[in-house]
Amino acid sequence: MKKIFIIHGVNLNLLGIREKNIYGNLSLEEINSKIEEEAKKLNILVNIKQSNIEGEIVNFIHEAYYNNYNGIIINPGAYTHTSIAIMDALSSINLKVIEVHLSNIYAREDFRKISYISKVSDGIITGFSYNSYILALNAMNNLLS
Repeated sequence: MKKIFIIHGVNLNLLGIREKNIYGNLSLEEINSKIEEEAKKLNILVNIKQSNIEGEIVNFIHEAYYNNYNGIIINPGAYTHTSIAIMDALSSINLKVIEVHLSNIYAREDFRKISYISKVSDGIITGFSYNSYILALNAMNNLLS
């Protein structure tokens, strides 16, 4: 069975509350349920974690490596545009990585068009609301097959 680590970054715990016109109405718990449903269909084991703390996200990446996960799907939130530490952690391990965003970061403010995470990702899925995670899970399944 494939094992995928899903990492939600900064402020994603506020989904369903914050800027619904950009991020949608679903809470993080509702999105996680949709991810778990899709993973079950694909016969994939998922471990889903969220943190607002950059160092904890780095620790999740290490945890995925040391616990023999096959890949990481990560939405770092605003850390996408600022975190060399998360980029370095991802580049230090030999796992497939897909970067995910709910909104289309390339159709937003200029600073959002810079992604340190894309530099070390196998792919990026952006702009499909919660379906970005579902698409990423299917893409990861294909990458690992």
